[in-house]
This record gives sequence, structure tokens and C-alpha cells, in this order.
Amino acid sequence: MNEDKYRLDDFGLYNKARQFRQNVYKLIRQLPPEERYCLNQQMRKASVSITNNIAERHGRWYYQENMRFCRIARGSVEEILDDINVCLDEGYGSKSDNEQLKGEGYNLVAKINSYIAYLRRTQQGNK
Repeated sequence: MNEDKYRLDDFGLYNKARQFRQNVYKLIRQLPPEERYCLNQQMRKASVSITNNIAERHGRWYYQENMRFCRIARGSVEEILDDINVCLDEGYGSKSDNEQLKGEGYNLVAKINSYIAYLRRTQQGNK
């Protein structure tokens, strides 16, 4: 079945991204006050961008548009991965929690890549 026929909340990739965003927000809450307007805001924008772009992709009908929004979401995950490295370098949050969050990010990138590959196969008539 085509996942695009379901509500956004039924779309597995969106739910994975949503869980990742929630976990990023947990890290954000551990940032020191001096990061309130810098790293904090950057991480919020990037993590919301992930789910926003997957949601926008869900509302599009053309394969190329779908893939474009997935690529943007993937780039936002990569931004967050770099921000987590900043947290590791500066000692914000626990090392194990940050490493676990990075693992979730890499897993999300892999899922986005798999979905893009699925869209390519579908576009070419191969499922």
C-alpha cells in the first residue's frame, strides 16, 4: 500500500523524525543559559525543519518534490548531528545520551535515504 494515502500521523518516517525531534528537545533543555540564543535556537530550528519538511513532502504528489523535501530533511538531521558534536565537545549533556542521540540521527538519515530510494524505484515503475 502507498503510505501517502494515510494521515501524516500514520506515516512511519514522520513518526521516527518526530521522536528524534523530541529527543533533541530533551538535550536542548540541558544546555547552559549562555547557549539560549545561539545553539539552542539553531537546534530547535533544525529539528523542527526535519518534521516540517517530511510533513510538506507528505502533501506533495510528484516524486521529484517528494525527494527534494526528503533531502532537505536529511540535511537538517546532519545539522543536528553536528550540533550534538558541539554538545559533546563542550560537555553539554551526558556523553552516553549524546552518543545515543547521534545513533538515532544516523538511523533517521538511513530511513530517509531508504525512502528516497523507494520513491526512485516507484517513479521508475519498480517497487
